[in-house]
Amino acid sequence: MIPYIELLVICLMVTISRTNAQYYHGSDPDDSPYYDNYVKGFFHPSFPGDYPSGNEELLEPETQCNINPICTDSNYRTYDGSCNNPVNPTWGAAQTTFTRLLPPNYADGISAPPVAKSGKVLPLARVVSLTLFPDIKKIDPRFTLALMQYGQIITHDMDLIAGSTQSTPHSTRCCTDDGQILSSTASIPTPCFAILLPEGDPQSLAANKRCMNFVRTITNRDRNCVDNEKPAEQITTVSHFLDLSLVYGNTLQVNQQIRQFQGGRLLASERNGQSWLPQNNNVSAVCSGALSPNEPCYLAGDLRVNQNPQLTLLQTVLMREHNRLADALAQLNPHWDDETIFQEARQINIAQHQHVTYYEYLPLLLGVTNSLKNGLAHENHGDYVNDYSESVDPTIINEHATSAFRFFHNLIVGFLNMVTEHREVSGTIRLSDWFNRPAVLEQGDTFDALTRSLSTQPQRKSTQFVDSEVTQFLFRTPRQQFGSDLKATDIQRGRDHGLASYNDIRVFCGLRRAHTFEDFLDVISPENVEKLAALYEHPDDVELNAGGAVEVLVPGTLVGPVNLCILTEQFYRTRVGDRFFYENGAPKTGPGFSLGQLNEIRKASFAGWLCDNGNNVQLMQPRAFEAVSESNPLTPCETLPSIDLSLWKEGQGLHSWFT
Repeated sequence: MIPYIELLVICLMVTISRTNAQYYHGSDPDDSPYYDNYVKGFFHPSFPGDYPSGNEELLEPETQCNINPICTDSNYRTYDGSCNNPVNPTWGAAQTTFTRLLPPNYADGISAPPVAKSGKVLPLARVVSLTLFPDIKKIDPRFTLALMQYGQIITHDMDLIAGSTQSTPHSTRCCTDDGQILSSTASIPTPCFAILLPEGDPQSLAANKRCMNFVRTITNRDRNCVDNEKPAEQITTVSHFLDLSLVYGNTLQVNQQIRQFQGGRLLASERNGQSWLPQNNNVSAVCSGALSPNEPCYLAGDLRVNQNPQLTLLQTVLMREHNRLADALAQLNPHWDDETIFQEARQINIAQHQHVTYYEYLPLLLGVTNSLKNGLAHENHGDYVNDYSESVDPTIINEHATSAFRFFHNLIVGFLNMVTEHREVSGTIRLSDWFNRPAVLEQGDTFDALTRSLSTQPQRKSTQFVDSEVTQFLFRTPRQQFGSDLKATDIQRGRDHGLASYNDIRVFCGLRRAHTFEDFLDVISPENVEKLAALYEHPDDVELNAGGAVEVLVPGTLVGPVNLCILTEQFYRTRVGDRFFYENGAPKTGPGFSLGQLNEIRKASFAGWLCDNGNNVQLMQPRAFEAVSESNPLTPCETLPSIDLSLWKEGQGLHSWFT
């Protein structure tokens, strides 16, 4: 018997081939059955401001057009990322715009989403998703789910587009509650850019759904912060640095809401002998999947904390790690006040995060050779690196945040294994049953079972194939049959942001411009070139989120050449443009770790985090992003390398801030 979702996809493709060919190639707007009554309503040039997410207590303030931070000679990072660069103190600050590799590709040069070279509309984002990103199950026996999930921690740390809740229901509704197109353009809120479903779509066939909600990102034009003739640039509401802003918040106000103000600790709720993130009191709005207002629903430095079980688990691990560090530092230095303990624990936690990112995660993602060659990682000779440059802008690149790093949505697994200490699968949970419903983590042994799953269950193979849990059921609530489509959202977000075309970025990255679709064969398979030619009229119409996602992988990496180019550029800037990066040694250009302390931090590992902060995890392989093997065996947690925090004891002449 053909599985239900596969049958629906077959029906879709048959229907499209007969009646919906116009949704592939760019079609004349006058011929589109959707254009007159809806699409014309998409291209509103502006809209008023932020929209409530149900997590109002954590919403950042609206951007001021001219951010003029008052910088002090502090030894610690600011929460919002300002003052990192003394010459350009707003570089990397929250509530600033993304930068770009190439100028935006707006249809009107200002803010309207792009159209085909001929002037026709581009294929529906949903059609692009269903054509290029079907659910064909391929797993990667080398890498674990931890590699995929840590990528989400990194991206949540580095950006959050303004005006979007991303994972919780948006107060701006661009479709009816049952997924129908709004009856007239007059009723369409100005920030809407809804994802339309073609005839024959699986969700249309099964549930008569025609529309998925999508709200455009707030830009500097929307806040009247730029001259009328200048193109819109999207705003990110979080610090651009790898600074664990998702743990500590991006403003002093948010930070104060999640601190205990005793012993340098973050706020936590103690239940059943375990430490959990503090309860969010607005359960119905924040945890849209919750079946009861009494269910656990958490508060953290980032409003997306409850999005999915593995994300919430790692946010809990990072909170527990901070408190573990704070408790140890308080014992070593009982005369330190709460603020000193908090900032020192925060500084160590961030340093560990940076170390795991650059020496465990990125070499697997972008290749060891590429990482060393391009200055992302350095051969460890026990010394400082000191590669900070005040001329390098760490601002997040739009092509990175809106396309290249989103490629790894293909690694998501739709059913999560529950794993015992003996690494046996004791059950599974369906991802879409637990979107925005973290209560599952406090049920029985689930927290540890999913912790072991992170380091045991294989992630999906890095291909164009994407799990239907996120292309058919994304963020559905228990009362819904279907949800949204993550890949269609990626395509639509790229259009919203006016990303440069795949062809233009190819040239930027050193590949030759494609004048025919066959010219893409240098990095894309014949089968996928054929699909692109069916979707788009001209090679210049191919979008970055489409072309970049179907490239053949560069050997030794998990990405194709264009995404490798973008990601390498971003992570170089993120490292070298960060004055407080952990491998910088000088007090004014680094966190001020002594050389002994730095070499202790270099012992940090993702495996160590899971061991130290699980409920009762006993065994872990040293390289938790990689599968258990003869060269990476399960090991008692107590035998893994760990940081000797005694080097932070004041009075030994080892810490520059206290000597």
